[in-house]
Amino acid sequence: MPTSLPVATRAFTLSDFDFVLPEALIAQHPAPERSGSRLLDGTDATPTDRIFRDLPSLLRQGDLLVFNDTKVVKARLFGQKSSGGKLELLIERVLSPHTDSGHEVAAHMKVSKKPLPGAVLQMDGGFNATLLGRWPEESGPLYRFRLSSDPYALMAQHGHVPLPPYITHQDSAEDEQRYQTVFAKNPGAVAAPTAALHFDEAVLAQLEARGIQRASVTLHVGAGTFQPVKTDKIAEHTMHFERFEVPLATSQAIAACKARGGRVVAVGTTTVRALESAASFGPDCSDTNIFITPGFEFAVVDLLLTNFHLPKSTLMMLVSAFSGHAHIMALYQHAMAQRYRFFSYGDAMLLARQAPQPAP
Repeated sequence: MPTSLPVATRAFTLSDFDFVLPEALIAQHPAPERSGSRLLDGTDATPTDRIFRDLPSLLRQGDLLVFNDTKVVKARLFGQKSSGGKLELLIERVLSPHTDSGHEVAAHMKVSKKPLPGAVLQMDGGFNATLLGRWPEESGPLYRFRLSSDPYALMAQHGHVPLPPYITHQDSAEDEQRYQTVFAKNPGAVAAPTAALHFDEAVLAQLEARGIQRASVTLHVGAGTFQPVKTDKIAEHTMHFERFEVPLATSQAIAACKARGGRVVAVGTTTVRALESAASFGPDCSDTNIFITPGFEFAVVDLLLTNFHLPKSTLMMLVSAFSGHAHIMALYQHAMAQRYRFFSYGDAMLLARQAPQPAP
């Protein structure tokens, strides 16, 4: 695993990324139509309110859209200990899926009293999960389990959609369809790359007709994306690792886009993290805990399409690094005043890269 890049935080502290969000603006369900959500055009100093299906008109022939093609798995599993105590597992990663130990997973465990290694858990659906220890080492944040059958098959049959903690309803058939992009391909994420949820086949066709090209990366979004920052000195925060891949074809498409004067448009912060990690750590990097804060120098991404993020989150720091702290905070105030919908099932905004901004 790579080491993190130096964090250029200047004088920014956690409170600089805070705002008071009315609870009513937290979207609990998706818009009736994917491309019918709202789009805040924040590429200029003055924000413009649009509809997401306007996106093709905001891009130019020769631009390159880069998507994250990860697929959300039904990673939330329920069961009980031998004592009868209820528990919940959230599968973060399937370990070595193509080897004899392919039934092993790394997972978060929610339970009143942690069982000891060797404990066999009875899971809803009639399968077992044997606790092997912590992961990736004995002091690691996750737990390693051996499941009694193929993890992907068990999740597909018995798992639940791992909706974010701020969505209060139980997962439903609607969530199985809508908490997934239309081009999801590679299973492994426990959270959706939400900026891409707005795309439907009609918008994709319009983009192609305008000569806007497409490429993809894969970054399997982990539950750590919701991990709160607990220190006011953000340089002391440790990011979680996530698996990613930037295919050679995508690297070549980016080089060709830059050569013709086009713009690289990252769809979502996960795509930004993948592209900038590959640029910073090299093509052989497959796990990243890159922490992007104000002062970071972007090497690849020119425009960013993203949803609205939680206060004081690492994603607020990333978008502030990309488009300027003062600009982002002003956009969020505008979005709240105009009653935009926030977070995973909420609306989107389009941002342009700015030079690193000075501390407030």
